[in-house]
Amino acid sequence: MAEPGKHRIKLQLSPEAEKYCRRDAPLEARRLAAGGALPLPPIELATVLFVLCHDPDVEVKSRAHESLEGLPASVRDAVVGGPAHPALLSYLAQVHRDDAGTSERLALNPGCDDATVAFLATLPHRRVVDIVCNNQQRLLRYPPIVEALGDNPLTGRAQIDRILSFLGLERSAAEIADAGELRDDWPPPEDLTDEAARAALAALLGDDVSAFDAELVEDTQEEISEEQRGNLYKRIQTMSVMQKIKLARMGNKEARGLLIRDKNKIVSTAAVRSPRLTDSEIAGYAKSRNLCDEVIRVIASNREWTRSYQVKLCLATNPKTPPPTAMGFLNHLQDRDLRAIMKSKDVPSLVSIHARRILDKKGKL
Repeated sequence: MAEPGKHRIKLQLSPEAEKYCRRDAPLEARRLAAGGALPLPPIELATVLFVLCHDPDVEVKSRAHESLEGLPASVRDAVVGGPAHPALLSYLAQVHRDDAGTSERLALNPGCDDATVAFLATLPHRRVVDIVCNNQQRLLRYPPIVEALGDNPLTGRAQIDRILSFLGLERSAAEIADAGELRDDWPPPEDLTDEAARAALAALLGDDVSAFDAELVEDTQEEISEEQRGNLYKRIQTMSVMQKIKLARMGNKEARGLLIRDKNKIVSTAAVRSPRLTDSEIAGYAKSRNLCDEVIRVIASNREWTRSYQVKLCLATNPKTPPPTAMGFLNHLQDRDLRAIMKSKDVPSLVSIHARRILDKKGKL
């Protein structure tokens, strides 16, 4: 079964179900079947309707769409939670994208194909995002899921930390490689085991940087021109999310400076987790108002980095820093900096008021 320009889909039906949707079945019989009142189990009923959604007769097709999209909740739940065909599950994921419960059941269904899970990862359902983030095998097997999660506003710090942990950003390449032998094939196969996942990860995020140009991995003391930086930016934009994550870990200062501004939160967070970060870079990022909130939160929560007075000051004056966090740093600042913050219109009012309160308490106003 296939529409023009579409991939052919093979569906298996029982003889009892097949008689309702055969192309050589009488037209009136197909039209009646498209109404959905069939004595079939939920998954077979939905599959028959899905087949009829591709019937050459316009009326059959229209009725079948209406019946399939309007299945009773109990029937729909049995379908999206059961061993239905991946194409049918994908169809229902699109139709019921606004239904959080249906999306959750689909996200938990191992029968969903990876492309459908990547679509689910774009939806504004917090529980769905959490379910997808926890599926390590899918994240490793199908990088577009990581891209979708990174673009979803509901993917929070806890989920990003979990994903980066899966991707080895909190462990050395040697530790990951010790978990299994390296594989040459990427992406990994469909029946990915935990051991194969770790091995594939080692192959993906290992120390080999030969795939990247020298300009992206070798540090140099020379300042590059805006034209060179523009060329590097264009080169990075052609990379996949997984390649960007690897470059964030292994790249040079220029690469990190571009990746930390990537629109995908997982990529930008990976850049700020690079083991090659220098103290001056951290201070510069802490001051930047053009970075995503997650990057600022990562810097602010790192005790090693926030021992630096300059980093504390940068975070306290950065409007991207959550006000409660910025207010905590004020207690460690010198009076002259507190006075500047108190008068500043570039910081949240809560922060400037707190700076005044600290000075007042010291009798330094």
